[in-house]
Amino acid sequence: MKKSGKVQLIIVMHTKSPLVTILIPNYKTLELAKLCLRSLRRFTDPDKAKIVVIDNDSADASLDYLRSLPWITLIERKNVAYQPPAIMHASALDAGLELADTPYVLSIHTDTIVTSADWLQFLLKQITADENIAAVGSWKLEHKPLIKRFGKKLEKWFQTAFWFPLTGRGNGAIAGRGPNHYYLRSHCALYRTKLLRKFECTFSEGNETAGKALHRKLLNNGYRMLFIPTDELSKIMKHFNHATMVLNPEIAGKKTGKPSAFKRIMREMQSVDYKTIISDYNFDQ
Repeated sequence: MKKSGKVQLIIVMHTKSPLVTILIPNYKTLELAKLCLRSLRRFTDPDKAKIVVIDNDSADASLDYLRSLPWITLIERKNVAYQPPAIMHASALDAGLELADTPYVLSIHTDTIVTSADWLQFLLKQITADENIAAVGSWKLEHKPLIKRFGKKLEKWFQTAFWFPLTGRGNGAIAGRGPNHYYLRSHCALYRTKLLRKFECTFSEGNETAGKALHRKLLNNGYRMLFIPTDELSKIMKHFNHATMVLNPEIAGKKTGKPSAFKRIMREMQSVDYKTIISDYNFDQ
């Protein structure tokens, strides 16, 4: 048993000598956790990856499921005081990062589902292409209909050219501008562990969204942060955007619990052969 501040941690460890430590926070998403972990089990060489799941005091069936898996390292965060969801997520990643003793560390979500046996090799190939690359991953890992993409571009153009200058708001909330810079999101980000240690990086520093301040720190120290295009990443994995909040609307309000959002998550789960994977208990062994 390990204590960190007021949060009680219970850690069950399984030793290997892999290349990558995969960090996966969980909060009350039983079906997603099964789909995520069984897909990893199905498509990942166990000699290359150590999987660390950090449970944010779920106290439900998803925690019981995680306890049943002999091939993961499970961190149980108990008595977790309330924090905004983004900060809770980031601090969970930090708890897992403490255990990373591999050359690389990868953060993903329970709603990030790998779909190809080449997925890990693909990411490793990107980060090892240049010693100056500190991390690789994604800003967005979702496909939107053409009309929505066009609408977003039109909205950004209007905000940049007219609305925010007119109202004196500068960059406002425009993605990619000023403090809202693009950064590798925690649904898929692979880092060189030695650089995280060297610069004392954490996912939660600055009380920002997981990885945002970390991204800026590595850039400021002269390293490259490589964004992989969505079209390329989508060949090896899928991300069900905001699935944890959609399935647990009490986290972020009623808006995330709309029936239309729930139906979207169900459609996306079905797109990765959900029923076959979720019914195959062999992946849990």
